[in-house]
Amino acid sequence: MAVGEANVDFYNVSGVRLAAISAGIISEALDVVLFEFVEGSSTAGIFTQSLFAAAPVILGKEHLERFTPRYFLVNSGNANAATGDLGMADALDCCKATSQLTGTRPEQTLPFSTGVIGERLPVEKITAVIAELTENLEEGNWLQAATGIMTTDTRPKIASRRFEVAGASVTITGIAKGAGMIQPNMATMLSYIATDAKCDPALLKELLMGAAEKSFNRITVDSDTSTNDSCMLTATGASGVDLSVDATRAIFLVELTSLMIELAQGVIRDAEGATKFVAVTVEAGPSNDVCLEMAYAIANSPLMKTAIFASDANWGRIVMAIGKAKVDIDIKKLDIYIGDVCLMSGGGKAPDYTEASGAKVMEDEEITITVRLNAGDCQQTVWTSDLSHEYVRINAEYRT
Repeated sequence: MAVGEANVDFYNVSGVRLAAISAGIISEALDVVLFEFVEGSSTAGIFTQSLFAAAPVILGKEHLERFTPRYFLVNSGNANAATGDLGMADALDCCKATSQLTGTRPEQTLPFSTGVIGERLPVEKITAVIAELTENLEEGNWLQAATGIMTTDTRPKIASRRFEVAGASVTITGIAKGAGMIQPNMATMLSYIATDAKCDPALLKELLMGAAEKSFNRITVDSDTSTNDSCMLTATGASGVDLSVDATRAIFLVELTSLMIELAQGVIRDAEGATKFVAVTVEAGPSNDVCLEMAYAIANSPLMKTAIFASDANWGRIVMAIGKAKVDIDIKKLDIYIGDVCLMSGGGKAPDYTEASGAKVMEDEEITITVRLNAGDCQQTVWTSDLSHEYVRINAEYRT
């Protein structure tokens, strides 16, 4: 039920090889992925802030702080979350198995998992396929990797950029997964981005966090944050383009942010049960925090989301959602639009608004809700989906 067309085109990133295979965790689907990065690469990551951060998140952060990663080992179908010390041991066993076959230290492998929470990781199934994964590593396997990290996703999410900087070509390619349990807190459920630019880890993390704030931290499906959120950015340096140069870094950040917005929007377009893609913009606000608080209040309202699913121009639900936002604003100044149709002007129903005009614009697959506060020059946008019968079915049957 995804909204819009999916991109499947990409550029290979020199210094990155990937492989995906079925280990039988999710029937016969691809469910284990291995990334290999050329020696000398730099990696930065941002992770979930959930109190129940999964074992691979905890272990991966520890490994990243101590060593430069050479491998990412990702499994879908099992989150290895809320599994305690046994979960940590299971994640470490997978890293050790990778190190034995690659001649690297266990700490140079970062583990990632996504899927059912509270179940032991099927370590034997994962370690049994690592040898085959290493044999099948290729630069061109990005689409297979994007497929291998999926759970309730209906299609892979992949984005790519190639651009010129100071006479040299730079490539960025990334993949993401996520369809439910999406209101990221520092990252999306799982996302892996690589570039052939050269960058030290500290600067790489600064760039990643800046781009994430405008992309993955601006989406919501159901207001729920995953235990496994992880977003990684790796720079192989193969192009020789150095991001420590201010002008080069500025161009790179624009391209990285654009790519991450595409991936983030791809998550919303493929949200569980989605039939609509919705942009909620709050503009002319006194601060970014006020705009963001109000945008999320609207985007996360079940009543609002079900009205969008029904193509019901019930602007009273937008008013209700705005009213619960914890902000100090003058409601008499508010203007509200759906598309180009004005619903409310100066805090009251727009004089020329008709139910027919509102209903017509609500029938579109892609909808923009705009709230103008007329109290400043700040603006924030959050992307979300509608709430359908299918979302309930998917999550009611997730383990059955």
